[in-house]
Amino acid sequence: MQAKINGITMRFDLAGKAQAPVVILVHGFPFDLSLWKAQVAALKKDFRVLSYDLRGMGKSGLGPVPQPLEAYVDDLFALMDHLGLKQAAAAGLSMGGYIVLRAMQREPSRFWALALCDTRADADSDEGRLKRAAGIKAVREKGMAAFVKGMLPNLLCKQKSPAATALLKMMLSSNADGVANALAAMAARTDSTASLKDIKIPALVVTGDQDALMPPLIAKGLASKIKASQFVEIPDAGHVSNLENPVAFNKAFLAFLRKAASRT
Repeated sequence: MQAKINGITMRFDLAGKAQAPVVILVHGFPFDLSLWKAQVAALKKDFRVLSYDLRGMGKSGLGPVPQPLEAYVDDLFALMDHLGLKQAAAAGLSMGGYIVLRAMQREPSRFWALALCDTRADADSDEGRLKRAAGIKAVREKGMAAFVKGMLPNLLCKQKSPAATALLKMMLSSNADGVANALAAMAARTDSTASLKDIKIPALVVTGDQDALMPPLIAKGLASKIKASQFVEIPDAGHVSNLENPVAFNKAFLAFLRKAASRT
């Protein structure tokens, strides 16, 4: 499905019963909504599940650049409004977690639960910003194939697997301009750490036990700053834990959502 959102054509998928509690899935960088295929299948019996392509990724348009992280948050709210979704649980993986956290800061009443997956609340360090800049340069000068080749080893703990094949397909189909814009947006994002203490709704913090980018120690620190949170470490998984070990991820995610929904 497609909709005109904030001046761009946005691809989205809406599954499940119309009257069920809403769950929004926000994918990471540089992926698309197919990242959540296993989660949509697991959740749609109990929930109304919305997944979508972030601007400049998958089959969603980018619009004039630069587009800061705030634009991705604006898109989330605009898509909710377009579909008449007043409130939802939101799950974000990596960059998707940055978007979800910022959305929670801006309009907390629109969410009844949060799942922060393989992500963090703090802003990039100077070293991190330099790596983003190097990524933009690599995309511009060497193309997506070279950029993906350098990025993939940090995303999964098993480089030869169905998950790796699926992830590689997503990444290679990404729009170079969209990738470059997202890198710049992440480098300039604000620090959400101070707002974690204000989160009152149920929150799930998930990370792969072999996540090289957002290690369990960082994820545990994130969870410790949110009062109504629980932490789950996904075994045999790297940075894209929902794709690499969907069975363990879905078990934790579904149990969390069912419990949180029963309180609303």
